Amino acid sequence: MNWLLSSWFLAPAARTDISYTFFRDQVEAGKVAEITSTDDAIQGRFTEEVRYPPGEKGEPVTRFTTHRPSFAEDDLFQLLEQKEVEVSARPLPGPSLMERLLLGFGPTLLLVGLFLLIARRAGGATGAITGLGKSRAQRYRPERGRRVCFDDVAGIDDVEEEVAEIVDFLRNPDRYRRLGAKAPKGVLLSGPPGTGKTLLARALAGEANVPFYSVSASEFIEMIVGVGASRVRDLFEQAKKDAPAIIFIDELDSIGRARGGATSVGGHDEREQTLNQILTEMDGFDGTEGVVVLGATNRPEILDPALLRPGRFDRRLTISPPDRAGRRAILDVHVRDVPLADDVDLDAVAASTPGMVGAELQNLINEAAILAARRSRDRVQTTDFNDALEKIVLGTARRIVLSPEERRRTAYHEAGHALLGMLTPGADPVRKISIVPRGHALGVTFQSPDDDRYGYPAAYLLGRIAGALGGRAAEELVFGEVTTGAENDLEQATRLARQMVGRWGMSPALGPVSLLPGPGHQPTFGFDGDEPAPTTLELLDAEVRRLLEEGAERAQRTLAEHRSQLDSLVEALVAAETLDAEDAYRAAGMPLPKNPPERVADRAVRPVVGANGGVAASDSPRPS
Repeated sequence: MNWLLSSWFLAPAARTDISYTFFRDQVEAGKVAEITSTDDAIQGRFTEEVRYPPGEKGEPVTRFTTHRPSFAEDDLFQLLEQKEVEVSARPLPGPSLMERLLLGFGPTLLLVGLFLLIARRAGGATGAITGLGKSRAQRYRPERGRRVCFDDVAGIDDVEEEVAEIVDFLRNPDRYRRLGAKAPKGVLLSGPPGTGKTLLARALAGEANVPFYSVSASEFIEMIVGVGASRVRDLFEQAKKDAPAIIFIDELDSIGRARGGATSVGGHDEREQTLNQILTEMDGFDGTEGVVVLGATNRPEILDPALLRPGRFDRRLTISPPDRAGRRAILDVHVRDVPLADDVDLDAVAASTPGMVGAELQNLINEAAILAARRSRDRVQTTDFNDALEKIVLGTARRIVLSPEERRRTAYHEAGHALLGMLTPGADPVRKISIVPRGHALGVTFQSPDDDRYGYPAAYLLGRIAGALGGRAAEELVFGEVTTGAENDLEQATRLARQMVGRWGMSPALGPVSLLPGPGHQPTFGFDGDEPAPTTLELLDAEVRRLLEEGAERAQRTLAEHRSQLDSLVEALVAAETLDAEDAYRAAGMPLPKNPPERVADRAVRPVVGANGGVAASDSPRPS
């Protein structure tokens, strides 16, 4: 308000803008009393009111302003002196003190502020360089929030027993020190994704009730050489101060890969320096008594041998997918907060999900709960579990309309897979056949064993090859041609045949020899000097072709001999679109297996999609 009042009352009187010609005429007429000039601007006051523009329509003017043209050469100053006009001048306004300070020191202050911002984000308080070398590990304190314990870990009891010894040592170190025993410096947890490696590490921290530092191995690596090693030193220094403590390094293979590979540059790259520092900290002169290092990886076969020797990672624990009892225990853990209907049988769910790991079972329960909520139910029912498992394995049903010819061709393809599964001795029972498009597949056939299986004889594998080629054989038998829907069937059968010949020694021509790398191993042909001879590889390809041709011939012969059963199964499938085990065996005129399967899709069977979105069969055996 003060500013508005002062602006209103103290503002200078308004001036009229006049032309320079009119101004000069008034000077010559002696009517200009005074002027003030700033550069080419002229302000002044007349001795009396004059009209501008000249004439009766002009307005009376006393105070005026005008501008002198830069090209004017009219001796204006001499004319003003002659007419006795008072002349004043004002200097051009320059930059203020604040403007000079900003222009002089602004860029420097901006750079300093940017430098401090980078330093703060890098983790240091005094500068970016010091912050880069600090560990980014997050400290988890079990006493804060909900404490994870061994009761929250299920399905891996054998691994828990090994880890429990470390908990006992951290709690009662004197019991072991009296006998000269030392705690393992490192424990390596390996296994497929989702088996519970990270959860087990948190449970270990919760049971031992000690500081727990968690970090991903990739967080050690930076573009600046030496930063990773500095962070390793900082992490171990923090853990030693808080000893007894646990350091958990997830995805250890990202920095623990064997040294001297093709990715190394003279042995001095940043990753190898970080690995060397970890090796030193775990087995240095100072020792790390009271600090246990946990490492987790999905690929233990590529780790550097120096990491795995005694004195570093003393214990190597493999966490495998749980068996039926383990899956049942995992389900009990994850349904604690999920209200279940009376018709839900978790034993049946555990039996129908062989191969699923803990994370997948948790996702199954969550999807079932989401479906129940969408259906406005108060409890999760068996149908919710069935639909959730089918959604996870197959994908969401697609609302597309197939032509009658394409539906019939898909039905024959699926019926070929299913009938061979029913007729082949020792094959996995057929659980479900469907020609409802889901995900990328137009149809799918489910087969799964009654119990968990760990060993597979050659006769069983040959039957799997014939079953994988059953859809292609049915199309060729009925329509006289094959389609692109058999693309993934061929890939599946070829992969299985190559494993039989090159890994499992099931070829009489090659004998008991392993030629192909196992799961997780990359082929090293041409690098290590131990690659098979070219003639051996040619023989391997010939044996693979022989197994595939024999499987295709077996599928063709079996379907031709049971053509009536094939047609009957197709008619039922076209009419109903989806057949459960009981309906499928009845339509084919076959007796049900001794242990009728539950009406839950099986995880041991993964849908394999053809190039046209086509057909699926059961996946290859687990040892792949």
